[in-house]
This record gives sequence, structure tokens and C-alpha cells, in this order.
Amino acid sequence: MTDNPQAYNDSKEDTLYSMLKDFYNKKMLFWIIILWVYFLVFLALAVFSGIKFFKTDQTRYQIMYAAIFVCCIQFFALIKIFAWQMVHRNGILREIKRLKLAIAELAQTVEQK
Repeated sequence: MTDNPQAYNDSKEDTLYSMLKDFYNKKMLFWIIILWVYFLVFLALAVFSGIKFFKTDQTRYQIMYAAIFVCCIQFFALIKIFAWQMVHRNGILREIKRLKLAIAELAQTVEQK
């Protein structure tokens, strides 16, 4: 271990850019692809239902297309929340690693005394 207890601390690790950079890496490629595919599917469905809403004259179909559109918007929010939680998961893992290093350093200090 190093003599500096703050050796692992990096002030740039908690910025939004660094969190997004952690999310968009090869380790998260599977989740990125899944999220973008779902996003594009629901975007296409929302656009389709929005167009059909304004083209139809029957109230029954307008309600159906409006409900589909609202559900797609809800899925957008769900996808965004899931992605944000995945970004924060990486930050939490980083904090756990910092704690492990601090505990190991503390144990080494106690053993030396």
C-alpha cells in the first residue's frame, strides 16, 4: 500500500462526464445495446401512435392511440431511470473499492504498531 491514504481518490471520478464514460464502456455493451433497442422501438411506437392519433376521427381509436403514446413515454422514463441506476452502480462499486483499500491500509497500520 502507499503512504498516502488518499491515493485512490480522484476528484474527477464524481463528475457526470466520468459517470457516463464509465457506463459507455465495453463491459456495459450488452446493457447499452438493450437500452437503445428498447428506446428506439418505443420511440417508433410513440411516433406512430402520435401520427395515427391525429389522423383518426373515431374517439375510440384516439383514446387507444393516446394511451399507447402515454405508455411509450412511461417506458422512456423507465429506461432512463434504469440507465441512471446502472451509472450509479458503477459509482457505488468504486466507493466499495475505496473502502476496501482504506480498511486494508488501516489493517496494515495496526499490524505495524
